[in-house]
Amino acid sequence: MTGRAHSLFFRRGRVVAGVATGLASALAVGVLAGCSAEGGESGAAELPLRTKAADVLLPTAGMMFDYQIGGGYTPPDGVRAVSRDREDESVPGQYNVCYVNAFQVQPGALDWWQDTHPDLLLRDGDGELVIDEGWGEALLDTSTAARRTQLAEIVGKWIDGCAKNGFQAVEPDNLDSFERSKGKLTQDHNAAFAKALAARAHSDGLAIGQKNTTDLLDRHAAIGFDFAVTEECAQFDECDAYADAYDDRVFAIEYEGEGDVGFDETCSAWGDRISLVLRDLDVLPASEKGHVFRTC
Repeated sequence: MTGRAHSLFFRRGRVVAGVATGLASALAVGVLAGCSAEGGESGAAELPLRTKAADVLLPTAGMMFDYQIGGGYTPPDGVRAVSRDREDESVPGQYNVCYVNAFQVQPGALDWWQDTHPDLLLRDGDGELVIDEGWGEALLDTSTAARRTQLAEIVGKWIDGCAKNGFQAVEPDNLDSFERSKGKLTQDHNAAFAKALAARAHSDGLAIGQKNTTDLLDRHAAIGFDFAVTEECAQFDECDAYADAYDDRVFAIEYEGEGDVGFDETCSAWGDRISLVLRDLDVLPASEKGHVFRTC
């Protein structure tokens, strides 16, 4: 497995390699969720809100959250929401967010893309793959409507699988791939692809989260995002922007040892509004040495 945030300037991505196909049918599942502070008692159970337009379940602002994309484990006491990789299992009774690497390719899946969809991989002027050097991930080409349509069918099947497997929401990662595209992609390209993914998620009865990228925050409603999943928003001084845009429905991950803003300070500033969790950089399962989990 690979981590995602080895420094403050590299946001975390998917940690499980491989490509799996999803099934086209989906169920929207309701869960009870409450807010709790670490070491305290759980609050009264609340039913996450449904949107009027898409009839999807929204997370409850401030619900205790765990980020488990490095491998699932029994959620700690008080946790009411978890994010796990799309190839992992959802957790009964939790608000389950399905992690999908939607804009880039895991190194372990590159051969599949090259064999089946080489035209959907972004290339530079010399025909070479454009690579996210921080993680060794090839970028997907969202630059044309035709390619976005093809990509939406592939990633859409993964989203279908999330719904079938009991998740209530999806977080498509690397929305900001345009920043690493050597000028080949724009914000408009990725916003258009994200809008297609949002429509697919909503048709499956899933909420969809904006993953990082304040550059597109002013378009969140037009795209169709329902909540946010942020990494190190305290370090980048972004928590307020996400909280204001999403009525505090923000799952915010800070990483142990990263940046100058301590987790206690972050909790003092935002712990009464958004869902904050401190994790180790490799988001290790609880059974592995180096695992870090803390909430406000």
